[in-house]
Amino acid sequence: MWRFVALLVSSLLLPGCMIAFPKDREREAVRREEVARPADEPRTVPVVIFADRLHTGVILDLRWLRRHGYVPPEEVKSYRWAAFSWGDETAYVQKEWLTPGQVFQAFALPSRSVMEIIAFDYNIPEVCHHQRLYQGFTTEAAGEDIAAYLNFTTLRDAQGVPSVLGPSSWGGGEMVRSPHSYYFPRICNVWTVEALDAAGFEFHRWTGLSAAGVIRQATARKNGFAQIWDPSWQMSGKLSP
Repeated sequence: MWRFVALLVSSLLLPGCMIAFPKDREREAVRREEVARPADEPRTVPVVIFADRLHTGVILDLRWLRRHGYVPPEEVKSYRWAAFSWGDETAYVQKEWLTPGQVFQAFALPSRSVMEIIAFDYNIPEVCHHQRLYQGFTTEAAGEDIAAYLNFTTLRDAQGVPSVLGPSSWGGGEMVRSPHSYYFPRICNVWTVEALDAAGFEFHRWTGLSAAGVIRQATARKNGFAQIWDPSWQMSGKLSP
């Protein structure tokens, strides 16, 4: 009897617990089957996670993304690297600290979202020296899925170019609009988890709600990320793990 009740409750709750971005489920399943990759394909493409205590994002090879169909803003497309993160528009645009009411609205009510894209050619720790950095490697073919994901989470004009809202909050990059709403549990770290999943790694959304949860999954053996930079190393003169 209790087993039956548990199954009934699960069947009612699980659909409402899905926190993936909106997708055509059938098309997604077909596409993933079509791009099945050989197990021995070498993982040579670097993927870097940047993180502070609350927030995460990913740094990707922009030329790799463009080879697989990603369309960046015109202002950043000639660079080697790009740091991507996603979140509530007010939190990114407003220079002052959010009020308690704004924090509640961002988490409890659907609000407008943006993606920040900071492009550069320098060594990654030189640009993101204020963040913890973790590096992993994926396959060349994984570029198709992550390029599609980045295009999917960016609002575009009639020509397919990302709609630029203004300059990024740091790094001299661009802030572009996203068509998807921000609210808990669809938050910045869940966006990072989905991006990493699309890039060929194995991540779970519910254990990636926090920055610590994202890093814990990244450094697990199945994903193989290793820390390559910590802000404290700059203070101590340490240049490598």
